[in-house]
Amino acid sequence: MVQLYMNNEHFLAGITLQENGEESNNMAFYTSQNPQAVLQNRQQLANAIGYSLQDFVCPQQTHSANFQKITVQHKGNGAESQSSAIPQTDALYTYERGIVLSIFTADCVPIILTNAVTGLCAVIHSGWQGTVKEITAKLLQQLIAEGNNPADLHVQIGMALSQQRFEVDTDVYEQFQALGYADDLMYFHEATQKYHIDNQLTVQKQILLAGVPLENIQIDRTCTYDAAQGFSYRQQRDCGRHMIFVVRK
Repeated sequence: MVQLYMNNEHFLAGITLQENGEESNNMAFYTSQNPQAVLQNRQQLANAIGYSLQDFVCPQQTHSANFQKITVQHKGNGAESQSSAIPQTDALYTYERGIVLSIFTADCVPIILTNAVTGLCAVIHSGWQGTVKEITAKLLQQLIAEGNNPADLHVQIGMALSQQRFEVDTDVYEQFQALGYADDLMYFHEATQKYHIDNQLTVQKQILLAGVPLENIQIDRTCTYDAAQGFSYRQQRDCGRHMIFVVRK
């Protein structure tokens, strides 16, 4: 099962959803007891969107602020095995056609960037660590330096853990507070002595600060913890992963 976020003359983008069946449509080898099932799930996705599995590029995510420019030479990296994934990378971008950029989430915030003027497309994995490391802001700085006008960028922030479900202790709260622009996106719950942070809106703030207009940003507010179609690491540590993908047609 897949939810498309975008399907126009320039780009195709979406997110896979949990469903009943082989490993519940898990798309990540690194959380699987049955890699063959993951491979089958990925093949079904490739068939559904009209691309070959060898067109996909997948990273080995480490909650870093590292990003990688992808070219046709990278096609197939990480598509059929974890060992060939782009190492220590949490965001991918390209200007080339026919490369299906992919990342994986289960509560973390996925971001899709596109620019029909330059042909840019990108995917970003921003868990709370990636957000405080400002991976999205750093990639946007690079993309703007490469000639992408922020006014031409369109952003889809995908489904993720809601603020209500994202409760943290003081150490994480202080890292968000140190950003200097997230104070209004957090609250303290007296009963549990926990802080609650809106990671999606913190990422949105980073995008706005880079100059992207608010009207160019869409947010899927589906909570991965509460929704039946969501994979949630907070709910189940050994859960599967969504694949978030984008390809320039």
